[in-house]
Amino acid sequence: MKKKGSAGVAVVSPKKTRKYVIKYKSFYIMFIPVILFTLVFHYLPLFGLGYAFTEFRGIKDPEFIGLENFTRMFSSQGFLNAFGNTLKLSIVKLILNTGLAVIISLMLNEIKSLKFKKTTQTIIYLPHFMSWVVTASVFTLILSPSQEGLVNALLVNLGILDKGQEIYFLGSKKWWTPMFYVINMWKDTGWGTIIFLATLSGISPELYEAATMDGAGRWAQMRFITMPALANTIITVLILNLAKVMNLFESVFVLQNTAVIQQADVLQTYIYTQTFNSGALPNYGYTTAVGVVKSLVGCVLVLLCNYLSKKVRGRGII
Repeated sequence: MKKKGSAGVAVVSPKKTRKYVIKYKSFYIMFIPVILFTLVFHYLPLFGLGYAFTEFRGIKDPEFIGLENFTRMFSSQGFLNAFGNTLKLSIVKLILNTGLAVIISLMLNEIKSLKFKKTTQTIIYLPHFMSWVVTASVFTLILSPSQEGLVNALLVNLGILDKGQEIYFLGSKKWWTPMFYVINMWKDTGWGTIIFLATLSGISPELYEAATMDGAGRWAQMRFITMPALANTIITVLILNLAKVMNLFESVFVLQNTAVIQQADVLQTYIYTQTFNSGALPNYGYTTAVGVVKSLVGCVLVLLCNYLSKKVRGRGII
């Protein structure tokens, strides 16, 4: 039986809660691995934040050095370059992927043939299930500067490029960033359409019927019915994904090389390099400090976007 607390909030009795847990115990058992994974990989590392204020190379005990790691970090051109690349690549990728997912969702929603619609959805979703290693290998071949590279061969055959002047897209400072966005859109956009299609399917058909009776065309219906219904979902997706913008790693790591390291180095790859490829014993205190700053920036971005959401639509998700 529900009781009301001092603040007027309904409180479920412990006895009823116990019965509820016993009844659905199989679901709780299934959820245990998720809880353990979250505790071990997301909460347990929080106890190591103190290393950010120490010099610790894994041999001697940590030596407290105060804010020296942070001073070194913000005076390092490598860190500043990686920080800027992380923000630019992540935020632009997020905007492009979300925008393209919305456009594709709207187009799929207009398809009347259910069979054709499901087939198209499946084809669009498939790239998401490819690992980034496989994706990088495929696009390395497609964008190869030799005649075996599909894109360069096509450009040569069309007369846009002369033979022998093929472009090494993934090794060019000019072309690496655009190619990174294209590859990410190809791989992740289809998966992002699932959320938007679910929202579109929840819009009452009666709204469109009423709009049609009032003389509204397809564009007017999209503007005044479809897009307002999608607006909340788009903002929610953006806020949730902003929490992950500073965690960019795998997609960059498998595509970068020494020729484009200035454009392709991000915070996660910077931490990896400082830990495993620095040429000396890694300073775990310094890399921990970089991780702390990365997490704080991600938190600030989410709170800022949530604040703007409250200003624009009157409510956020936090």
